[in-house]
Amino acid sequence: MLLPNKIISYNESILSKFPIVLDVLNDNDYLIFDLYEQLKASLDIESFIEVLDCLFALGKIEIDYSTRSIRYAV
Repeated sequence: MLLPNKIISYNESILSKFPIVLDVLNDNDYLIFDLYEQLKASLDIESFIEVLDCLFALGKIEIDYSTRSIRYAV
């Protein structure tokens, strides 16, 4: 996971990708694949998974296992 430090700038870190995902999730709930399809121009698959992992750990997104969708946790 790329966190900002003396070598890695904020723009290169995973933290700078959080708003990209949260802005999309603010509008709708998405299936994971559909969310990736929407964001693949901005994020590669590795960054996408890391962002989802961090956002889930921070309690910013929720996963609905019955519908297999992700939603922005308010």
